Amino acid sequence: MYNTQFASREIMQASKKVQKYGFLLMPSFSMLAFSSAIETIHMANWVSGKDLYQFCTLGKNTKVVLSNSGVATTTEYTLDDAPKDLDALFICGASTAGQDDDLSLDAWLLSCSKRGIALAGICTGSHILARAGLLDGYRATIHWGDIASLREAFPSVIVSSHLFEVDKDRYTCSGGSAAMDMMLFLIGKQHGMTLASHISEQFVCERIRTNQDPQRIPLQARIGTGQPKLIEAVQLMEANIREPLSSDDIAYHVGLSRRHLERLFKQNLETVPSRYYLELRLKHAKQLIMQTDKSILEIGQACGFTSAPHFSTTYKGFFGVSPREERKNLTINFDNAVHLDKKTRQLWRKKF
Repeated sequence: MYNTQFASREIMQASKKVQKYGFLLMPSFSMLAFSSAIETIHMANWVSGKDLYQFCTLGKNTKVVLSNSGVATTTEYTLDDAPKDLDALFICGASTAGQDDDLSLDAWLLSCSKRGIALAGICTGSHILARAGLLDGYRATIHWGDIASLREAFPSVIVSSHLFEVDKDRYTCSGGSAAMDMMLFLIGKQHGMTLASHISEQFVCERIRTNQDPQRIPLQARIGTGQPKLIEAVQLMEANIREPLSSDDIAYHVGLSRRHLERLFKQNLETVPSRYYLELRLKHAKQLIMQTDKSILEIGQACGFTSAPHFSTTYKGFFGVSPREERKNLTINFDNAVHLDKKTRQLWRKKF
C-alpha cells in the first residue's frame, strides 16, 4: 500500500480548503458509477493523509434509495434538508434515462445553480440536468446508449461522445468506470497530477483516461441488429489483430461472397473491409502506444505489421504523426500538464 510519509511535496502542500460534495442518488442509480466516483475522493483523502474532501449522500424525497442492482442505500439527507454549502452536486442517474418531467427537482437544481454550486451528471444524470435547462450551451456527455436521444431532445446542449466533459461548472460523464476518470481529472486540477496518479495506482488502473478519450460505442448499437453477418465479420477482425485475415478469408468464415461482404461494409459503414480492418489495427496500436511501455517494434508486430517502416508510414498517414512522435508528444503533454498544474493549481472558493 502507498505510504503517505513518502508523498510528494506537491501533495503535502495541497490546499487546506476542504471541498464538500453531495451525491444525489436517483431511483435505480448505477451502483458502479456511484462507487467509482465516491471511492476516488475517499482515496484522495487516504493517500494524501488529509481531509481534502467531505461528501454526503442525498435522496430526492426518501432516504432509502434502491440501486439498479436492488441494493438499498440509506442517504444522509433528502432535498428538503440538504446542506446549502455544497461545492458540487453530483446527480447519479439510473441506467436508463427517465422521460418524465419533475418540476420540483428542476426547481431545486436551479436554486443550487444560482447559489454557485457546480452541477454534475453521472450516467443519465446528464439527462436530468439537460431537462432542467442547466446544460444549455455547455459541452456534455452521457452513456453511449442515450447520446442520440439527448441530442434530439435538447438541441441547445453540445453533446459529445467522450468519456466525460468538464465545461466550467458543469461536469458530466458517461457512467461506469468513467466516473473515476472524471473525479481523477478534477482531483488533478485541484491538488496536482501526482496525487491523481497515486490514486490511480491504488486502484490498479493502468492510466488516467482524459476528457478527450472517446466512449467505445459497440458496432451493434450503431447499426442495429439487422446485419448479423457484418457484426460477425467485424468480430473476426477484432479477434485477429496480430495476424490479420484477408477479405476472402473473412467472407468465407461468415458465409458470404467477397463482393457481398464489401457491399455490406459500404452500405452500413461507408468503407471497404480492408480499410475498416486497417483502422481497427491502427487504433489498437495507438492504445498500446499510450497505455503500455512496449517498444514501437513490438506494437507494430502486435498489430499485424511485419515491417517497422511500413507500420510507421501507415500510422503517420492515418494519424498525422509517426508512432515515435506520438509517444514523444504523450510524454511532453504529461510533463507540461504537471508543470502547469504546479503553477496554476485551482483552489475552490469555499471552506467547509
